[in-house]
Amino acid sequence: MAHLELAGIGFSLPDGRVLLDDVSMRVGEGARMALIGPNGAGKSTLLRIATGRSAPHAGTVTHSGSLAVMDQWVGRDSDERTVRDLLVEHAPPVPAAVARRIEAAEEAMMLADDEPTQLAYAQALADWADVGGYQLEAEWDEMCMAVLAQPYERAQWRRADSLSGGEAKRLVLTALLRGPADILVLDEPDNSLDVPAKRWLEEQLRASGKAVLYISHDRELLAATATQIVTLEPAGTGSTAWIHGGGFANYAQARIDRMARLEDLRRRWDEEHQKLRTQMLMYKQKAAYNADMASRYQAARTRLEKFEQVGPPQEVTKDQRVTMRLTGGRTAKRAVVCTGLALDGLTQPFDLEIWFGERVAVLGANGTGKSHLLRLLAGGGSDPDVEHRPVTDVLPAPVAHTGRAVLGSRVLPGWFTQQALPPALVGRTLVEILGRGEGRRHGIPREQAGRVLDRYELAAAAEQRVETLSGGQVARLQILLLELAGATLLLLDEPTDNLDLHSAQALEAGLTAFEGTVIAVTHDRWFTRTFDRFLQVRADGRVVETDEPVWSDDGALRRR
Repeated sequence: MAHLELAGIGFSLPDGRVLLDDVSMRVGEGARMALIGPNGAGKSTLLRIATGRSAPHAGTVTHSGSLAVMDQWVGRDSDERTVRDLLVEHAPPVPAAVARRIEAAEEAMMLADDEPTQLAYAQALADWADVGGYQLEAEWDEMCMAVLAQPYERAQWRRADSLSGGEAKRLVLTALLRGPADILVLDEPDNSLDVPAKRWLEEQLRASGKAVLYISHDRELLAATATQIVTLEPAGTGSTAWIHGGGFANYAQARIDRMARLEDLRRRWDEEHQKLRTQMLMYKQKAAYNADMASRYQAARTRLEKFEQVGPPQEVTKDQRVTMRLTGGRTAKRAVVCTGLALDGLTQPFDLEIWFGERVAVLGANGTGKSHLLRLLAGGGSDPDVEHRPVTDVLPAPVAHTGRAVLGSRVLPGWFTQQALPPALVGRTLVEILGRGEGRRHGIPREQAGRVLDRYELAAAAEQRVETLSGGQVARLQILLLELAGATLLLLDEPTDNLDLHSAQALEAGLTAFEGTVIAVTHDRWFTRTFDRFLQVRADGRVVETDEPVWSDDGALRRR
């Protein structure tokens, strides 16, 4: 029976801080174990330890059966791998090794086309046939047609970063789910997937008999797939793990009950501790003038010492208290007006009016132009006035279009994007970023910066360089910068993708209190419930408004 077991895992950061403390879990055959917890608690580090890519400083990792891994950065901007590289990397070990030999032999023949090189190439091709490589290529062809609408022969040399994030992830997920590995370890597999792809992933996970350990912040996906939930709970001595044996439906109540039990145990421990200490002090005082009390004093002191050696019960873990104060401000009644707007090669012309205070969710399959629309508005529209420059110094790349997109008076666009960090932020600590200011955001003193970072649960990372933060911490920082810059139009491109559950709830609360207009591209079905207008960008280029979220788009399966 396939299984993956972690026992007593401990891990410390280079600066000496303990990240993981005595973390244990077991993923059995057919189990779907979701790993959740605050951003920065050590989830991705734990997965790297589980898969052997990082060594624990304490504890052991064992598994039976074959294991396959997908990291969260597949297909990102700097991913120079080809489609073939992705498929080879996530193929079974033996054919993957032979595929690399073929590639090396091909490169060698380009430099020296002699007999030994030709023989090495011929042997590699023969080995490729022996390990079922041509059958594997037939499977890859099916995958490329299903995901990219291209045969493998055409798609194999495309760079991974030329695909959408959703295409790259779905291609890898298809390979892993169809592959022979008994255990899958997936780091945020749902990020960048559109909703039809997320539903496909949910169906595939439920139908698979593989053992799966995965990180996800998508509440709908957790509810649909998790059979067990492991929560990493940060503490002063490092994160520990609590395992909830049920699904997500009763997770929230189970966690409330757990916290109540821990509080009750701690209260009883404190009461017993105080009782033993008071008794010891009483006998100590009496023994000072009555020798007959010395033995009782010694016994009382021994009982207290043994009690303290055992120590208190587990510390009650405090949930994050992320508080977002997105204030905004009054603007013209018509915040955004689009007239005959068409994004080149993506959408047909459409008209749109968005009024001050509205919450508009932009929905649709990957690659239909949703992010392009946000980027156009983030740059101030089709003919931006100085008033409509972005509130930060990050200027979006131009978007080819026809027609007009105009922002109303006093509309100050604030753009949240999941793309790479702005170069100006790289190499700087959080207090340095807040201290210097940029665009419309003024710098603030160190003491005030500390208080602001504390509201976003980033105080502990105040002296870290921004590129060392987790994806969720970077997302919270980006939202904080928009808050400080005073944006009145929030343009949010998949803002909840990397946010942990508490941070996503804090964002929802912050947007509710925000005095301004919100336009968000999202595939988060839970988050979408907080919006009042829904705009679908369809694969055939039409942009239509719907009364409720519409996720299906048959044309997306045909369009490439």
